[in-house]
Amino acid sequence: QLQASGGGLVQAGDSLRLSCAASGRTVGSYTMAWFRQAPGKEREFVVGIMLVSGSTYYADSVKARFTVSRNSANTSVYLQMNSLKPEDTAVYYCAARWGGVVTLRSAYAYWGQGTLVTVSS
Repeated sequence: QLQASGGGLVQAGDSLRLSCAASGRTVGSYTMAWFRQAPGKEREFVVGIMLVSGSTYYADSVKARFTVSRNSANTSVYLQMNSLKPEDTAVYYCAARWGGVVTLRSAYAYWGQGTLVTVSS
């Protein structure tokens, strides 16, 4: 089970930190990722992190502004979002899969409930 939290309403240029807590199974060998879905748009990949190695892969749209990290127990993943833009407004979902980072939504078997991030201009 994945539980995402930390969303909210911020202004353009502000920062926000999302959290995703995993429970119910050992996820140390998994990849965890963040996706987002803006109103009227498809859900898109944001960033993924391999929990064993810490290797990361970012979508071009968030590179240099967003940073993903994990805790030492590999039970939580965080998304630090800086220099937020109105186009970052979306519901952010955390997801998990066995294996490496991929950007394909259907490759992720486990999903959290989503947390809304709204960036005002």
